[in-house]
Amino acid sequence: MENAFVPQAHPDQWLTTMAETVGLSVTSLETMANAIASEAFSKIGSVLIARHGQLAYEGYFDHSEWTALRNTRSATKTVTSILIGIAIDHGWLAGVNAPILPFFSDKQPLRNPDPRKEQITVEDLLTMSSLLECDDSNPFSQGHEERMSLLEDWVQFTLDLPIRGFPSWTTKPADAPYGRCFSYCTAGVVTLGGVLERATHMPIPEFANRYLFAPLGISQAEWPFTPLGQAMTGGGLALSSRSLLKLGQLYLGGGTWNGERIVSEQWVRTSTKSHVHIDDETEYGYLWWKRAFSCGEKIVAAYLMQGNGGNKVAVFPELDLVTVITSTNYNARAMHEQTDQILSKYILPSVLSTT
Repeated sequence: MENAFVPQAHPDQWLTTMAETVGLSVTSLETMANAIASEAFSKIGSVLIARHGQLAYEGYFDHSEWTALRNTRSATKTVTSILIGIAIDHGWLAGVNAPILPFFSDKQPLRNPDPRKEQITVEDLLTMSSLLECDDSNPFSQGHEERMSLLEDWVQFTLDLPIRGFPSWTTKPADAPYGRCFSYCTAGVVTLGGVLERATHMPIPEFANRYLFAPLGISQAEWPFTPLGQAMTGGGLALSSRSLLKLGQLYLGGGTWNGERIVSEQWVRTSTKSHVHIDDETEYGYLWWKRAFSCGEKIVAAYLMQGNGGNKVAVFPELDLVTVITSTNYNARAMHEQTDQILSKYILPSVLSTT
């Protein structure tokens, strides 16, 4: 069983090794592979693990090739965060405190005008904590992404949203940790894409390829587009599992890949620290999820890219570990729980049992 999951050398810049050489338990990983193959977990496409900067485990469970592109849904949002950081590093964007409205002089709010909209910043959208009434988890929200998708101009949709209310039974930003209240808003991340295009004077795919994908040796990336032709920065970018693993390794390496600086270490640190409290188990950075995973008596902190279906790129700095799990278990109730279980029941024990 183990030989089936030894990564093969391909021309994509990944150094490959065998699992045991970087301290991974082959037994634990074999047990995981058997569980996935027996369909104990639903619709798992791939599992990849890198440790100490080397690709050490590579399993495809949907009969696909290593080049297959994965629609990892909202994991795209984290790519947007990386691109915002690169734009700030190069001076095209002043910083996270830059207000949004000046980038859209041709799209000023037509509906629900409110002077507080002038104070909405890049950081507000990066942290899903703007004052706009936008909540994808609430089907009644005026900012729900399904309402956005019915219209042509998705940025205008965002700018026209009303200011959200905070009834007495909810926590107000002034009373919340970090002074922010989380509300999951795809429309806000689409608007960040508009900021990127106007700040860099480049279409998003061109900017991403020139400053992120090409330096990482990523040659295949397929963006979906909004009705007006802007790349959809809120979800749906298709990348291979190996390419997704590179994004996690880039951040684990402090913003470098194969010795080349791609994004600043300061941006990596800032974007992966907590800026919003979601619940007792979860906090949020700049479009990165932050959680801790239990493995026996050990608690291991991680920051993650996540998308519908249970898709994950999980970075565990303490263990020098990055893992990718892709899944097409879209909209299923336990989609994230099952990939969490793969991490906590098999992948983390494969490391901790050897240390």
